[in-house]
Amino acid sequence: MSHDHHHEPVDWKLNGVRVIKSDQLDTNTAQTPGMNRAAAINFARVGAQKIWAGTVHIHANAKTGAHHHGALESVIYVIKGKARMRWGEKLEYVAEAEAGDFIFVPPYVPHQEINASTDETLECVLVRSDNEAVVVNLEIDPVEKPEAVFWVDPIHKSPV
Repeated sequence: MSHDHHHEPVDWKLNGVRVIKSDQLDTNTAQTPGMNRAAAINFARVGAQKIWAGTVHIHANAKTGAHHHGALESVIYVIKGKARMRWGEKLEYVAEAEAGDFIFVPPYVPHQEINASTDETLECVLVRSDNEAVVVNLEIDPVEKPEAVFWVDPIHKSPV
């Protein structure tokens, strides 16, 4: 495969592989009560054009309200703890994932993320198919009521 694009050669030292050390994650990203997010891979940090990746720590018993992420695809890899996912028009479907498991959330799927543990933080790696933080809150009465945990980010203001 030729890399002849008829312009200056790429400086691979500056524009090549990047290693983001665990103590270099950026917590200056969308935050939600009951959760701590830290960005590792995004446009601002490494110039990523099509993906976002980072960590999320969900406090014991914390859960989101019903929402979806628009056209984005999300992958969640569970490092520690137990995740419960509810999804569907009425959040009628449920599945649990534990350390080592992957969760795939397709575009537009109404869902709710729940830490299924009452005493252990849920630690995950989150990868999204775009840098845009798309969160659409839904008027679904969640099966598991959020304990005043609302999805709040730069686009979505707290309803209270």
